[in-house]
Amino acid sequence: MTMFSAGWLQRREPHDRLARDPDVLKVVAETFRSDAAISVVDIACGTGAMMRAIHDVLPMHQHWRLVDNDLGLLARASAPADRDVRISPMPLDLDRDLEAALDGPVDLVVTSGFLDLVSERWLDRLVTELAVRNLPFYATLSYDGRVELEPWDEADRAMVSAFNRHQTLDKGFGGALGPEAAAQAVTLFRRLGYEVTIGPADWAVEASAAIHAELIAGLAGAARELVGIPETTIDAWESRRLAWLDDGLGLLRIGHTDFFARPTVRR
Repeated sequence: MTMFSAGWLQRREPHDRLARDPDVLKVVAETFRSDAAISVVDIACGTGAMMRAIHDVLPMHQHWRLVDNDLGLLARASAPADRDVRISPMPLDLDRDLEAALDGPVDLVVTSGFLDLVSERWLDRLVTELAVRNLPFYATLSYDGRVELEPWDEADRAMVSAFNRHQTLDKGFGGALGPEAAAQAVTLFRRLGYEVTIGPADWAVEASAAIHAELIAGLAGAARELVGIPETTIDAWESRRLAWLDDGLGLLRIGHTDFFARPTVRR
């Protein structure tokens, strides 16, 4: 399941850093504060952005198992220099071999911008495997269905609705949970006795951000792949939005959820 280019991941990384909920991350840090070392598994790691974002709040000695099916993305991951961080790239098909990703010494499992791509079946499998191993799980940047655009346009509601429908199409794991993923995961973890801390992790993308035009194009592209909105309506909406960007106008808010699920008793 290769869905995102290295360039796209690089451009979204600073927005992810700003968006991550500090209160949720604080609970993650406090959970491991007294530990001298930590072993982390990052599933669907891309180029290692999560490692770069949170390594400085974790114990000094770290081993990161970076799991992704894209060898090109894994090749771009490198260990931060300000801590004793070792990395082990692990090319793996997470739909087929999830259990292998979680085997061995593990203290924490993390992921970012991934859960909204998976199916209910796969998510249930993930939560079950984590619970069997009594492992904590930190998931960031799960899209939650909220998109707000400024200036307002009469076609905004239809375009966002189409995008949310598109988010539930098969992304490589079966029909995706899309905007329901984080809430579903939290329900599953709590049902198994986990303590869960939740927080918002919303993007606020200004008109000057290079990623803004890409996001508009992504919304339009998703609508084009579905039946319902006339092509002329989509084209006109996209043109108006891009024209506003050219004039320095535009604010795009995209809702995400962060959560940290931890067993009541650590291993």
